[in-house]
Amino acid sequence: MTNSQYILIMRNRIFRLTIASQLSMAAMLVLGAANAAADMPIAPMDTAAMMKGTQTAVLAGGCFWGMEGVFERLKGVVDVTSGYSGGEMSTAHYEMVGTGSTGHAESIQVKYDPLKVSYGTLLKVFFAVGHDPTELNFQGPDHGTQYRSAIFFANDGQKQVAEEYIRMLDRAKVYPKPIVTQVVALKAFYPAEGYHQHFLDNNPDYPYIVYWDLPKIANLQKLFPDLVVKKS
Repeated sequence: MTNSQYILIMRNRIFRLTIASQLSMAAMLVLGAANAAADMPIAPMDTAAMMKGTQTAVLAGGCFWGMEGVFERLKGVVDVTSGYSGGEMSTAHYEMVGTGSTGHAESIQVKYDPLKVSYGTLLKVFFAVGHDPTELNFQGPDHGTQYRSAIFFANDGQKQVAEEYIRMLDRAKVYPKPIVTQVVALKAFYPAEGYHQHFLDNNPDYPYIVYWDLPKIANLQKLFPDLVVKKS
């Protein structure tokens, strides 16, 4: 990472940590405890067409660093890329997306083997661990439409599973507030700059990662131990 890239990230992140650092760990622990206690329903089954070959899911749930870190630890996941979705190619740049005016959301593209992990299971992790789906246009310290909760479906099967699972979560009253996750058609996904890729693993001591994202990894391992790849 160059100095200019580091300064850019710090400009957009560090001032939020100043306000939130003392509360963030407690907030994440409360969220994790709530998710652990909640009776998360089993996600709907994937359609037959969704079981063929390597499949791709595009999800948005706040800063892509933590989302990427969570999903690349799942069995059956082949690759995870941080990037942008919802806007145009010409504005798919971190500085521009950060203004909140491009239509993009910080997103991840998850390539996975549907014979090892289903799309529905990915959504279960997305809702239980990846982010808080009741926060409208923000996640934790990050505010703006670029941090919105969204599922970008690539086909009718993904749309069907996503919409039905949200209805199931609402009926089960898993969350005390309504789910605000958008379910919208995927137009395109644009990979983010190289220094954003695998940021959590490359920078485990980075303050933002420590306060906001490592607790997600801990929750994943606690709630879904059978889904997590065991590191040798």
